[in-house]
Amino acid sequence: MELIEVAEAGAGPYGVAVAPDGGVWFTLVHGGRVGRLDAGGGVELHGLGAPGCGPSVITAGPDGAMWFCRMRDHRIGRIGADGTARSYGVPTADAGPYGIAAGPDGALWFTELNANRVGRITVDGEVTEYPLPVEGAFPSLITAGPDGALWCTLNQADAVARVATDGEVTVHRLPTAGTAPVGITAGADGALWYVGIGGGLVGRITVDGEVTEYPLADRSARPHAIAAGPDGRLWFTEWGAGRIGVLTPDGRLDGHPVPGGGAEPHGIAVAPDGTVYAALERGQIARLAPARPGV
Repeated sequence: MELIEVAEAGAGPYGVAVAPDGGVWFTLVHGGRVGRLDAGGGVELHGLGAPGCGPSVITAGPDGAMWFCRMRDHRIGRIGADGTARSYGVPTADAGPYGIAAGPDGALWFTELNANRVGRITVDGEVTEYPLPVEGAFPSLITAGPDGALWCTLNQADAVARVATDGEVTVHRLPTAGTAPVGITAGADGALWYVGIGGGLVGRITVDGEVTEYPLADRSARPHAIAAGPDGRLWFTEWGAGRIGVLTPDGRLDGHPVPGGGAEPHGIAVAPDGTVYAALERGQIARLAPARPGV
């Protein structure tokens, strides 16, 4: 595991995503900035003109730019490859946009923590919001599913929601009380995978709503985010334990401890070549080389 210093202590690397050109973009949730890490380890930081905006989750957009949520000033941000940034307001006051993902319809979809809604924003900045049918659900991370819909976790409802591109919502309750799901990703197997920060588990849900759970050996590890690798492995951050976990296609769980204390791994992303990147709140990006076949 390689640890790369990207910001000062307290800036809070949080979300991380790989751009089409191979650059690794990350947010500084406490520093009000977005950064880019290149293949050689060089780092560029970009201010957003709003130090307290709270940039959280970031994703590659359909327009070649990176899009991210600004959860504290309730805006959606866009930054181009040249570092030019702009933002768009969310209509609902104090919405708390948090998770974001590119949808199959050429738009970006995002969650609103405080407003109990899911939003859609076009690359031109036009926003549409859709209410969720469960009160106080606290929608968290979101991903495009294999069925042409968006899927998001409902952290306080112990549920996962399917959101069709027309805004129709289907809620799937999870079997373990207190799961508190946060991260979610589409797996190579045609299912959705999530992690339960409260339940200490990795879960698999089919597009029909069938759930299989994989409890972690350390149920207090507080798994936060999850990303699928090209080889079928699922990589996830264990925020409470300072580890990067992995679930192999044959159901074997393993973990990679992050050296040093106070790592607080949050966002995670996997590049097309299998390299894993995790954002550590203490000011670093962790990079794990692609796994060797059979390992």
